[in-house]
Amino acid sequence: MGIDINQPIFVISVAAELADMHPQTLRQYDRLGIVSPSRAPGKSRRYSQRDIDRLREVQRLSHEGVSLEGIKRILELENQVAALQFRVAELSEELQRRRSPMEARVFAAGAAGDVVSLARGQRPRARSQAVVVWRPRPGE
Repeated sequence: MGIDINQPIFVISVAAELADMHPQTLRQYDRLGIVSPSRAPGKSRRYSQRDIDRLREVQRLSHEGVSLEGIKRILELENQVAALQFRVAELSEELQRRRSPMEARVFAAGAAGDVVSLARGQRPRARSQAVVVWRPRPGE
């Protein structure tokens, strides 16, 4: 069983050493909202492994010439992307659960606007100008 990367266990001096930064830099990043550690009783900062990883990413971006405001915006956007990816996965799972036998059906719409249901593999009348709409199953 490993360490929970979200568990705030490191005091600022240890976090600074792990991130190869000065403790004052970590305080500045906290004030700017770039990395926001948890607070222990007595208001001392406690950093998680996820915070340390984020500090290293901030350092990498800073060495590449990105400003602190730019870094903050990049991290905010990365958080938004992660949240959206999580939501897409949730919605995809929900969609899979709700799939019905209706998806196996094919519908044809004629020139006059009439809609008929067809069995899979069945085609509309030969001289019809019908438009056939279906969604292939995965792997088809």
